[in-house]
Amino acid sequence: MTSTSPDLAPIPIIRPWLGEEEAEAAAEAVRSGWVAQGPNVVAFEQAFRDRVGSADAVAVSSCTTGLHLALVALGVGPGDEVVVPSFSFIATTNAVRYVGATPVFADVEPADGNLSAATIAPVVTPRTRAVLVVHQGGVPADLDGIHALCDPKGIAVVEDAACAIGSTHRGRLVGADSELVVFSFHPRKVVTTGEGGMITTSGTEAGTRLRRLREHGMSVSAADRHRMGGVVVEQYLETGFNYRMTDIQAAVGRVQLGKLDALVARRRELAARYQAAISEMPGLRAVADPSWGTTIFQSFWVLLDDGFPLSRNELMARFAEVAISTRRGIMASHLEPACAGLATGPLPVTETLSASSIILPLYHDLSEADQDRVIDVLAATAR
Repeated sequence: MTSTSPDLAPIPIIRPWLGEEEAEAAAEAVRSGWVAQGPNVVAFEQAFRDRVGSADAVAVSSCTTGLHLALVALGVGPGDEVVVPSFSFIATTNAVRYVGATPVFADVEPADGNLSAATIAPVVTPRTRAVLVVHQGGVPADLDGIHALCDPKGIAVVEDAACAIGSTHRGRLVGADSELVVFSFHPRKVVTTGEGGMITTSGTEAGTRLRRLREHGMSVSAADRHRMGGVVVEQYLETGFNYRMTDIQAAVGRVQLGKLDALVARRRELAARYQAAISEMPGLRAVADPSWGTTIFQSFWVLLDDGFPLSRNELMARFAEVAISTRRGIMASHLEPACAGLATGPLPVTETLSASSIILPLYHDLSEADQDRVIDVLAATAR
């Protein structure tokens, strides 16, 4: 087993791939004098749209605010129900509550931790207006099955792709063909701007309204007003929000987006090493690609079977003893105090995956020697 020497270098759970190019891009934005939403945001939106293959892309301050705007744009509100997975960061549920609708928890599939038509169908009611599908940990959900269930019923499908930039579904990048898909640029994500998000849409009309909503409902954005010159008197056409991205963030995002292919390739290479090693260990199952797509392994999670010698928390403690950071599995939001009072049926798969899974270190410059330290701890414990 790996030594418990205090001289061991810590292995973090994740480390963003940031360097001088990002620093120079941010500095250039500062030197330009335009640090709020401006030309870099426009350029980042265009680059993201082109990279993903969507009709439009709208930059926002976070994935959470993007989810909120998507539901506002759909007209979801009080009296409506939105199906969500409990097996997700609580922001997914919170976005539904922001518009006054009722989150309805559905269970997930044991193989990938995602909603499916089979798990959604039992909780659909006449009040269901939307389903918020999470591509959990970067693993793409089975969108074909979900749309086959929802589309005939007039139920909108919104995708929470916080972890899925670079993941594919049926050979196309997630976000390419769907009505509303929201991404995150949090530091734990593959592409980061510090904080920030992006909404991709299948139509430019939706993008126009989303841009208005993110900027207080103004008829003319501040950047457009400045560019037009002269006297421009804006109107406030509807209740909007201050959900803008800064030009400094967008400048960093443009550099990061150029690294996407390299980031995805390296993560998948490291994930394959984990999978090969874990396949030889009793009592463990590693996350994997589904048959309909590929994942970027934003979170590399491993499920501990009932017969594994240690509990999940005991295994996390074992890693901590040798300076290796891990995280608990994806949360079960319905068990959090903030969700007390929300009605829910049985969610056995969600509760099993959340309680019995562990997230291992995975990032672009994780060395194979450090990854072997992680693997050694798992192997010794499994034996």
